[in-house]
Amino acid sequence: MREAGVEGTIIAWRDVLHEGPVDSSLPLEELSKQRARFIAGNNWDDFAHVSGDFSERDRVITHLDEFGEVVLWFEDDLYDQLQLIQLLDFFSRGAAKKKKLSVIVVDGYIPPLSVAEIKKLEAKRPRVTAEQLELAQRAWKAFGSKDPTSIEKLLSAPTSALPYLARALTRHLEEFPSVVNGLSRSEREALTAVRDGHTTPTQAFLEVAKQQESIFLGDLVFYSYLERLSGDENPLITLQDGRPVVAPSTRISREFVESQLTLTPLGHDVLAGKKDWQEINTRTRWLGGVEIAPGKKGWRWDPTERRLRSK
Repeated sequence: MREAGVEGTIIAWRDVLHEGPVDSSLPLEELSKQRARFIAGNNWDDFAHVSGDFSERDRVITHLDEFGEVVLWFEDDLYDQLQLIQLLDFFSRGAAKKKKLSVIVVDGYIPPLSVAEIKKLEAKRPRVTAEQLELAQRAWKAFGSKDPTSIEKLLSAPTSALPYLARALTRHLEEFPSVVNGLSRSEREALTAVRDGHTTPTQAFLEVAKQQESIFLGDLVFYSYLERLSGDENPLITLQDGRPVVAPSTRISREFVESQLTLTPLGHDVLAGKKDWQEINTRTRWLGGVEIAPGKKGWRWDPTERRLRSK
């Protein structure tokens, strides 16, 4: 962006909102603390580092007097779309509502764009509309709700004001345990990749990425999925020598990415729908405002009817 002549303060807005608890009713600063604790608790970053980054980005957008315009640059995938509705919700409230706001959403990915393409996008940047702000408000509230059917209700109405939002939120719903076997879509695709011969963590990660309509999942989060599917008791996947998979933290070693994975007999049974992962799994997972607790009845995704069911 600097090379393309984009002027002003540039801040990176980074958070894996698709993973872990998100209470969208919290003020920005409080939500940032919640998210920093979650990220550090998963060893994806040091707490002091991530909370410092969040505090700095929050400070910038809560002190907007020095800026004549705010331009949001985001991509079309789930990771970016969740952050986009978070920020649009913020700019629809209080003093931020008066700020001149523009948005550029790329159909694809920003890093591969040429300098000329970035300049062209910036020159034609559209102003954010009242319809976009209103839709983002409703979407952000629904994402952080304890009732995920509020997302389905949102998707049953027009969402064209934010053209990539419906696809992204549908992908989010696919992360709920399946009615078929209790696996999320990402878990099912991870097990399928290993079963089909993509037996190193890197190979499995790249194979799962190919299955996405729009890639949103980072390697550290994916490796944490492998660890959740492993473990000392009733693992679905292990290293070839039978040891559980232990996901790396911020530093990914060559030893880990070149290790060999294998499905256990239980893993084959779950993948085939003969057993239910949610009746075996012992780890809690949060998707937005919804806690998915092991061994409890809860929301399931029906991949045939493409909707949530209560089980």
